[in-house]
Amino acid sequence: MLALPVGLMGLVQLVFALLSLALFEDGVMEDFLFSSLPMLGVAVWMLSSRSDWRDHPIGLRDSLVFAVMTWVIMGLLGAIPVMEITGVSFTDAVFESVSALTTTGATILDNLDSRPKAFLMYRQFLQWLGGLGVVIFVVAILPMLNTGGMKLLKAETPGPIKDDKLSPRISSSAHYLFIVYMVLTFTCAVGYFLAGMDLFDALGHSFSTVSTGGFSTHDASIGYFKSDAVLWVANLFMLLGAISFAVHFRAMSGRSLKIYWRDEESRVFLLTVLFISLLITSELLEAGIYHHPWDAFQMAMFHMISFVTSTGFGAADFTHWPAFVALTLVISGYLGGCSGSTAGGNKFIRNILSLKLIALEIKRIMHPRGVFILKYQGKSLQVSVLSSTIMFMALVATSTVVLTLILMGTGLSFWGALSAVAACLNVLGPAFGELGSNFQPVTDFGTWVLSFAMILGRLEYFTVLTLFLPVFWRF
Repeated sequence: MLALPVGLMGLVQLVFALLSLALFEDGVMEDFLFSSLPMLGVAVWMLSSRSDWRDHPIGLRDSLVFAVMTWVIMGLLGAIPVMEITGVSFTDAVFESVSALTTTGATILDNLDSRPKAFLMYRQFLQWLGGLGVVIFVVAILPMLNTGGMKLLKAETPGPIKDDKLSPRISSSAHYLFIVYMVLTFTCAVGYFLAGMDLFDALGHSFSTVSTGGFSTHDASIGYFKSDAVLWVANLFMLLGAISFAVHFRAMSGRSLKIYWRDEESRVFLLTVLFISLLITSELLEAGIYHHPWDAFQMAMFHMISFVTSTGFGAADFTHWPAFVALTLVISGYLGGCSGSTAGGNKFIRNILSLKLIALEIKRIMHPRGVFILKYQGKSLQVSVLSSTIMFMALVATSTVVLTLILMGTGLSFWGALSAVAACLNVLGPAFGELGSNFQPVTDFGTWVLSFAMILGRLEYFTVLTLFLPVFWRF
């Protein structure tokens, strides 16, 4: 099965070798080619050496291992061209590759404006691939091989309610979601082009916007374009990328925007974005960062959306904004987008359930003999969903504390370590403090810790941590 991610990464790098030679003519064709050919050769050998590989269905344990190993292997292999083209260490190259594939958007690179175009587009495409492409690829292919696609979807699909599927056949569900993903990407690229970007930037930024990844082809990110139109195109498609793709499909099928408002998670998500944007706007005006209310609102809205959707684009020097705003943005990253989207963070469905659980406990204290039922979307929820939500929230808090302490042990300040951990666990990207520009100040050990944190956050903790339990391997 691991031949699939190896072969996919080899194919991607082969395509960019051809693009470098025929389209961009930027001299990095050999760097892509020399890494892609061995990958393709190994993938073919792995597939041909097992004549009975189609006849071995996988269980839950195999699904979890394959889900984690897919991200690890592709992260390691994707780093080879990064190392060869930029000259950075293998540690930094892996960080950059994992950051792309997990749609984190954290970077150790600078001088992006002078980098080869094939390499820049490669970074952007890895984010698009990681956003939903890898998940859909394995979910769509494995069922045809009798390997239990639904089990793998449960391992990789964000959100606590895993059995809500669009079609009885998971391959059909993957097909529908892929169509939605393609439509949003194409529409986003057109929007950026009409807003003033050239074709290269429009396509590259559509990859990182719909995937809520946040990589840019310029050091100044979205701020490079100095365009209000570009900001609002980014706002729209960051929000769309952070809303459940199942909801998008139902809205497209029903041809009604009311479906977004009727969905409880989407509705609360959008209202929260608006409320916190207004809160940040008032603080920016109070601090004198902006003097015109519209300018303050526009910057507040863009960066709030960028953080809550875990995209991580920047359009201003937000690292020097008031501490209240910076902390609000970091907390927004933990809130995350909607379940079943490309966004990171806790996901709003968990935030909603947590608040409802708190309200329920308060009611029980006030009315000890009362009988209360917690409902979501008008339906009562299973106890397993509620318990997994509480455990997830506890795990997020524990992971944040432990990883922050580890990074502080490498020499980072508390604020720099906390914001870096928040950026990686929530697959967000930007950090504050000494990491406000990029992650170059982090030590090699700290860089590996953050690479692990990105995979941990992308696969939502349990999938990864289960592999470290002895009982997982015992039976």
